[in-house]
Amino acid sequence: MSRRYFGTDGIRGKANSFPMTADVAMKVGMAAGLSFQRGDHRHRVVIGKDTRLSGYMIENALVAGFCAAGMDVFLLGPVPTPAVAMLTRSLRADLGVMISASHNAFHDNGIKLFGPDGYKLSDEIEMRIEGMLDRDLAAELAHSDGLGRAKRIDGVHDRYIEFAKRTLPRSVSLAGMRIVIDSANGAAYKVAPAALWELGAEVYAIHDEPNGVNINAGCGSTHPESLCEKVKELKADIGIALDGDADRVLIVDETGAAVDGDQIMAVVADSWHQAGRLAGGGLVATVMSNLGLERHLADQGLSLHRTKVGDRYVVEHMRAHGFNVGGEQSGHIVLSDFSTTGDGLVSALQVLSCIKRSDRPASEVCRKFEPVPQILKNVRFNGGKPLETDQVRAVIRDAEDRLGATGRLVIRPSGTEPLIRVMAEGDDPSLVETVVDDIVGVIGETKTAA
Repeated sequence: MSRRYFGTDGIRGKANSFPMTADVAMKVGMAAGLSFQRGDHRHRVVIGKDTRLSGYMIENALVAGFCAAGMDVFLLGPVPTPAVAMLTRSLRADLGVMISASHNAFHDNGIKLFGPDGYKLSDEIEMRIEGMLDRDLAAELAHSDGLGRAKRIDGVHDRYIEFAKRTLPRSVSLAGMRIVIDSANGAAYKVAPAALWELGAEVYAIHDEPNGVNINAGCGSTHPESLCEKVKELKADIGIALDGDADRVLIVDETGAAVDGDQIMAVVADSWHQAGRLAGGGLVATVMSNLGLERHLADQGLSLHRTKVGDRYVVEHMRAHGFNVGGEQSGHIVLSDFSTTGDGLVSALQVLSCIKRSDRPASEVCRKFEPVPQILKNVRFNGGKPLETDQVRAVIRDAEDRLGATGRLVIRPSGTEPLIRVMAEGDDPSLVETVVDDIVGVIGETKTAA
């Protein structure tokens, strides 16, 4: 069955337009609520959200759907996505929901679902729920005396802060460190600065005044420019940029240079390998991670296992093959010793711990390898399947031949937009740029073909 609602990371779209409407959200609550009822106990779901204006609408619609399905609802308010995953397990809930469109602008929103184990749902379960969304569920809903109740939970921020702090050894203190934290006017605007301060750091918070429409607006992990400037202005030791729901992180070193997820994974993997706690003999990343990371790990006798794009697929591979470090170049870092999903704050704390132990600046600790030249370009298409045309297939084959064994080519459709993403990398930057431009040009010429 083709997907009409779910994409690569739950359901996502423009708020108040299909599929991100109150009507669909209520149906998701009904369908997911019915799907996760096990036994005769009172079933419960926890719902968190980021700071988008549309979160109020989606939250209330979900509450109506879950209550109609007979589930009690615990409302967490604005919290990071990893806090929802953690609290789903901690509160013994049957289901967890995060209302967020992650790094997207405020006009988008999304619904992410977590099972009782705190992991994102598998494709199979999502498809089962999807199959229920266009069905009349009235006969399956709770009787009048079995409707669910909803209430807000207090102390959520304190529980997540303590969880994050305990991922570090008790002996680790951030005293003496000057840290700038950019919360992207998003879900972590309270918890991230508080956790860093409680660990002893001198904290400067920026983009921590959400108003419903400024989430990710020129800030956060996708727009670190202002953080880079602030780190230099304050002569800070490090900057930390989260995205709107705080499951991504990007680091800025003391020189104002940005450090991506590939470098962060290398820092953690090297540290854990030296400590004898790295599981699986390497780490798991996606096809988008830089070839330089793969070469760096190979020099350490470690392996890089690649999955398709999406932190959910990284986690599935980690669980299936016994890895405890994985993630994406974009900054989704999954440390399964602590979390079931990407956690920007916890990942940042691991980097801070490495810096403190080494007594070296972030610019040295966080530069584990020289990235191979890599170019990513997007080309929009208006229907049809451009990747299946003879012209596009021919230019892709030619590009692969030209890159040879010292380069990589990754071409994939976006899971949320009508875009084709074209990425190439190799030791010859001019060749990399040429092959990407050639492919983008041909796709652009055929983008309206059926």
